Amino acid sequence: MTDVTSSGQADERSPDRPRPVLDALSRAYWEGAGRGELAIQHCEECDHYQHPPRPLCERCTAADLSYRAVSGRGVVHSFTTNHQRNVAGFEQAVPYVNLIVELEEQPQLYLLSDLPAGEADWVAIGAPVEVVFEPIEAAEGEAIALPQFRPAGG
Repeated sequence: MTDVTSSGQADERSPDRPRPVLDALSRAYWEGAGRGELAIQHCEECDHYQHPPRPLCERCTAADLSYRAVSGRGVVHSFTTNHQRNVAGFEQAVPYVNLIVELEEQPQLYLLSDLPAGEADWVAIGAPVEVVFEPIEAAEGEAIALPQFRPAGG
């Protein structure tokens, strides 16, 4: 889970692509990714993970939330290949694949990801995956990382 992918560049994505905004709810997630750790919001009351982060637990409505490192392993729950240039900031990336990954820690704990279609010939529903981290800059210019997925053991 601690692999950090990079070709030596701080961020190779198009400068027009949207950048994460680090706010009070998401900062721990993005900072964890920057350290090569997938940290997911966790409810201390009912032992439930949730993503994206929220101010209250979606299961029991408790406010006693923290972030816990998870394995970064899961399976492809769903995917689609986008061939249209209709999403601002992603025009130069077409075609690309959007993935929904179900993490192994809990049923229905999903993370979204994308990757170039040329690197996605392995993608299939149920395919085992593991997280890697792509260094990027947040909207404020802070160095963080974007969790991405590759075939498990790859």
